[in-house]
Amino acid sequence: MLHELLKLTNRLMAPFSTHLAHRYKISLNEFRLLMTIGALGTTASHEVADLTGVNVMSVSRAVSALERDGRIVVTTDPLNRRRKALTLTEEGERLYAIMRPQTGKVADYLFSELDSGEVAMLGRILDKLIATLEERDAEGNSRFLEETRPD
Repeated sequence: MLHELLKLTNRLMAPFSTHLAHRYKISLNEFRLLMTIGALGTTASHEVADLTGVNVMSVSRAVSALERDGRIVVTTDPLNRRRKALTLTEEGERLYAIMRPQTGKVADYLFSELDSGEVAMLGRILDKLIATLEERDAEGNSRFLEETRPD
């Protein structure tokens, strides 16, 4: 079943690779970051990492690329000087407006053969799986990484 989940993930990325990546010169992680910032308005790198499950280093690279390309602006949060706020620029807003409907099309197609009960059940299952992967032990370590450590 793990292989089927990985295949599902890869298949879900096909519309991005086919229709958006080359046309807008944007990587998958940059796209994820752009979509997250667009949905939230303003956020921080560690918040994006938590929400998307993308590791902090990959988020950091995507932040650098999006900032370099004029798609986001990074500012210091006046209430917490260690927090860097991420906000879309006008160009970022333009891309978000173009790409957001594509994510809706992907979701609509993916769930088109499921009834509302199946969609709700899948949502509950996904929440449970994600919670399992995000569990921490008493010291704050990832139980998933500890339990799957090679012998």
